[in-house]
Amino acid sequence: MTEMTVLNGVAIEELLTIPMAVEAVEQAYLEKSKGDAALWPMVFHEFDPGLADLDIKSGNLGGLGFYGLKVVSWFGANPGKGLPALYGTSLLFDLTTGAPRALLNAGPITDFRTGAAGAIGAKYLARPDAETLLMAGTGALAPYLIAAALYLLPQIKTVYVTNPHHPECSAAACEAITPQVEKLLSGCGGRHAAIAAAPDLEKAVRHSDVILTATPARKPFIKAEWVQPGTHISCVGADMSGKQEVDSALFASAKVFGDDTAQCLSVGECEVPYKAGVFSGHICEIGGVISGAEAGRTDASDITIFDSTGIALQDIATAAALLQAAQETGKGQTVTL
Repeated sequence: MTEMTVLNGVAIEELLTIPMAVEAVEQAYLEKSKGDAALWPMVFHEFDPGLADLDIKSGNLGGLGFYGLKVVSWFGANPGKGLPALYGTSLLFDLTTGAPRALLNAGPITDFRTGAAGAIGAKYLARPDAETLLMAGTGALAPYLIAAALYLLPQIKTVYVTNPHHPECSAAACEAITPQVEKLLSGCGGRHAAIAAAPDLEKAVRHSDVILTATPARKPFIKAEWVQPGTHISCVGADMSGKQEVDSALFASAKVFGDDTAQCLSVGECEVPYKAGVFSGHICEIGGVISGAEAGRTDASDITIFDSTGIALQDIATAAALLQAAQETGKGQTVTL
């Protein structure tokens, strides 16, 4: 008989914090850089092209003693049936025995770990004197990205929020996002920066030291000529072939970093400029920068790009941290298989 912990969305929201997610994602990057982790081939299947699909990301983290996977299913017609369009489920297994250890709602895990990932890129690659941050994208990930960035970059004084495709909606989105950021930071120092809407995208880009992008764009909206020397950009929107948020021309001169080179070149922000021949394909993985094995920013004038495609190791490390927290607090349910 095998016991497994089940954590639903409510339990995860009670347990998971920005600091916990940041620590887990950094650990995942470090394990990967040491060679003590592996990503396995992604699976993508369309049940009905453009209407229903699924993807599976999986891998192992030897240092933590787990392997795992996340299944994300999208069925576009579900809202008309009173159901969510998106379902995400994570499974965690013991690496030495293969025993299932946890079943988790992957939705909140994805939100927290994606926010942490983008912010970690800024932590290690932005200028130490960076004071202004632009959040380009006002969807569900925006509060998590802003909160994680403010947690890791205490020098930030102003956050601009913009909807790059519907700038007239930026003010309303900013008003909705601000209390969510405050809630996420309530247990870790609180919000220390002003948050303001920025309906003029070009002006906001030109005046920002750090830019976070999180949209489903397939046409770049950050133009190369707008980006000033010394700017850092963390791109989290591109997670499948054809998506692009940043002008390809910027890749010709920027220093480019990523979470996984192969994934960045096949489905990440790097894909389009790489296939167009604008970008050489040279990517420094962020784990090497964190460990000190690789150089990050070497000059205040460097333009740095972090292509955060989202890797299974982030989900596994966060799930492992949640399993430990659940065992310590008695949260969740234990089922016998």
